Amino acid sequence: MAIGPELSGGRWMARKAELEAWTITVWLGARRRLAIRWMPLAAATAILAVLAVFGRVDAAAALTAAGVLFAAAAFWPLDTTVLLEALAGAGRRTDSTPDLDRKGWRAVVDAIPTAALALDAAGSVVHHNRLVAELFPRIRNGLPMSQVSRNPDLIAAVDRALATEDRIDVELIERVPVERRVSATVSRLGRSTAPSSPHLLVTFRDLTEQDRLAQMRADFIANASHELRTPLASLRAFVETLQGPAREDAIARERFLRLMASQAERMTRLIDDLLSLSRVEMRVHLPPRGIVELNETAAYVCQSLEPVAEGAKTALSLQRDDATPARIRGDREEIVQVVQNLIQNAIKYGREGGHVDVRVGRTAARGSQSAKVWVSVGDDGPGIAPVHLPRLTERFYRVNVASSREKGGTGLGLAIVKHILNRHRGELKIASKLGVGSTFTVSFDELGGGN
Repeated sequence: MAIGPELSGGRWMARKAELEAWTITVWLGARRRLAIRWMPLAAATAILAVLAVFGRVDAAAALTAAGVLFAAAAFWPLDTTVLLEALAGAGRRTDSTPDLDRKGWRAVVDAIPTAALALDAAGSVVHHNRLVAELFPRIRNGLPMSQVSRNPDLIAAVDRALATEDRIDVELIERVPVERRVSATVSRLGRSTAPSSPHLLVTFRDLTEQDRLAQMRADFIANASHELRTPLASLRAFVETLQGPAREDAIARERFLRLMASQAERMTRLIDDLLSLSRVEMRVHLPPRGIVELNETAAYVCQSLEPVAEGAKTALSLQRDDATPARIRGDREEIVQVVQNLIQNAIKYGREGGHVDVRVGRTAARGSQSAKVWVSVGDDGPGIAPVHLPRLTERFYRVNVASSREKGGTGLGLAIVKHILNRHRGELKIASKLGVGSTFTVSFDELGGGN
């Protein structure tokens, strides 16, 4: 029977094919390793050759060393992690459940840029990042979620996520201690049998600031539209009157044309202030690079506004600080606009026939606080009630709406001042007393002589 020899020959052919495949694999791997390591091998071979030429090393020993180097380079693996772990006795994990490394997953939770916490299979907190503590000050590891938040929607989402594999989004409305809107996402992590392992990841995103900005934007558009609609309605009424009943009335026509020019001027001022505010907001993140001397700037603005002060029968005076130059890092055009807005407000809303006092000064450094230079604008007008002071820099906010519009105010002057000061890292202080007057002071870090 020839069956036995045929089977034996078949096994031999299979072994031969396996051996050839293994030999090709080893050869290709050796070639790749040598190609990667050719530079250090060439350098080592050159050194051995030089030593052999000068008789420092025996030629046979040099050849042997070169052969060992090439053999090691050809067969030593590029990634030695597995080999080193084997030599150290470290075994591979054989369990089928991919448990997360204790320190690793905690580091991941800490690195999440929003508030996040991890819950175990019982729904208790096993870890949380520092941002969660700002949302839930009483949070502690080991507390059940029902003690961290009383919100029934969030607790129901956690229970549902523990029972299913779903990712659940829920919106939370917190009213104590302050009203805020928070978006929470509950995500299921891998199951694990290890104690204190994370089963759920809960992330929170505070939408309160986003809602506030959206409301501010909506209010700004509504206020701007209202401010423009009023003079436009007046202009339209004047045009209709001139086209109709007052068509042949020269006296009425002259009066209406004056009113139309006044309303057009008001719209021009409003649009100019809106454009100015927009430009300032676009550049608020760019630090100014110029150098501004406040004495010179205040003198320039006072000189340019002298005709306005004379028209309002207001005395305008300037007290400079000429001891040393009051220099700051800033954009001269914007600093001029700050001082100009403050002086114009003092003239406009101060007492008729009153006095506006502009001063430049400095405050010495104290401890960690750097030296400051400042410009103050004071008037002897009716003053401002304390209830209005915190809101004076809001867009379109007016203490007296009718008086402001009558005097040509747009409600944007101090908002522009605030944004310019934000860019220059400056500070605005307002002091006012009813029946006495108001003082607006802007201060900046003084620029040292070495800058």
